[in-house]
Amino acid sequence: MSDLPPGGTPNPTQAYPSPGMVLAAAPPPPKRLDWRRGALLGGVIALIALSGLAVLTYVGWQIGPVALTVGIVAAILPVPLLVFSFLWLDRYEPEPVKYLAFCFGWGACVATGIALLVNTMASRLFSQWGLPDGLVAVLVAPFVEETMKALGPMLLFAVRRRTFSGLIDAIVYCGLSATGFAMVENILYLGGHGYAANADKNGPLAGATAVVAVFIARILMSGFAHPLFTSMTGIGLGVAARAADRRVRWLAPLAGLIVAMMLHGTWNLMSTLAVQSEQMLIMLYGYFAVMMPIFLGMVGFVLWLRGAEGRLTERVIGDYVHAGWFSPPEAAALGTLGRRLAARRWARRVAGDPGAKAMRAYQFDATRLALLRDGMRRGVGLGPGEVDETLAEERRLLTAIDAYRKVFAGRDPYAPRAVWDGARYHVTLPDGAVRALDAPEQPVVPVPVVLTPPAYPPPAYPSQAYPGYPGWQTGYR
Repeated sequence: MSDLPPGGTPNPTQAYPSPGMVLAAAPPPPKRLDWRRGALLGGVIALIALSGLAVLTYVGWQIGPVALTVGIVAAILPVPLLVFSFLWLDRYEPEPVKYLAFCFGWGACVATGIALLVNTMASRLFSQWGLPDGLVAVLVAPFVEETMKALGPMLLFAVRRRTFSGLIDAIVYCGLSATGFAMVENILYLGGHGYAANADKNGPLAGATAVVAVFIARILMSGFAHPLFTSMTGIGLGVAARAADRRVRWLAPLAGLIVAMMLHGTWNLMSTLAVQSEQMLIMLYGYFAVMMPIFLGMVGFVLWLRGAEGRLTERVIGDYVHAGWFSPPEAAALGTLGRRLAARRWARRVAGDPGAKAMRAYQFDATRLALLRDGMRRGVGLGPGEVDETLAEERRLLTAIDAYRKVFAGRDPYAPRAVWDGARYHVTLPDGAVRALDAPEQPVVPVPVVLTPPAYPPPAYPSQAYPGYPGWQTGYR
């Protein structure tokens, strides 16, 4: 239907609905208790728990309780740093803790358990066939380990695709799965190949020395290996999350998984050749000439992605500025982490701790809104049966943002009252006069202003007024 200003004349310049259009749409029906999902959740938790218990029992039986304890303590040391790195990367739009914990637990328990079982069986088969055991590390381990590490995030993508807003989310999920996998694998290397193998022969001191050597080689020098490999699958999942084409959704994760296997296999091949030929220069060459450039390139890429997410938010929220949902300073204040931090400090100054908390939640939901809108432009979430859910999510985010804003907006005692109507500011001067002012070219002040009430009544069918709805650009708007 049409969106008509007072007077009944179509307004072709208004490409976006007024705030009231979104709020006027009926909220989605409440969700009923889904026993199937509950059973699935219980099964996944049980699988992760049993797999973790089985892996620890097997490793403890193989290397002994003392070596297991040493391995656990040493292997856990780098985990907080790696987890913090991924959480720091995901500061613009932090993912739910339950999904992050699922991916980490999947990598640590399920992926490790299945990979350990398959690698052990393959090693025995290769031994029976008279083939060198090093082929397991080169041919079998990359395939099964990368597949299992990626399977957890892929299952999450299949069941909760909306939790993947883009590349960063996918890289974080896959990186945490790989971190959990590396932690448990390091328990076996540090406790078994490090402490137990040397303490049994030369005493505890020799075992401790070996643990230090293995720690330096596997964690300090190459602790990034597993997250680096699996992040390639994360890139593929991120591309799939932003694609409307079903073929891309299937092919992109598969391509990323293949690249992850190739990198993993190359790394293991260099290690195997160095050990078999007793030429450590092979390992050093591969480390500095191959792996480090790839690692540094990946670090630069994810840092660029992190900044690009802020710039995307500022750009896309600009669409909502014209509709009166945001003011120009609000959109500008979302563009960088520095501006967001300044906005939180300002909110704390004018509204205390509740204001700072509301500003943080406001920024997170604004980022989700921008990513949702950008996905709609790409055709994501607009397929049959998806439009209503997508629009309901947009409506929920806009309603939440408006509620958060009310905690801190208009409370700065040093700023005159300013109302944004989607085109100009209406500023109340000290003498009581109201003056209309245009927005500055560089609105970087992180101070949200009061928004004017909706200027136009909602259309008869609110959902058709949403930007992104199929055909919304045709006819009256």
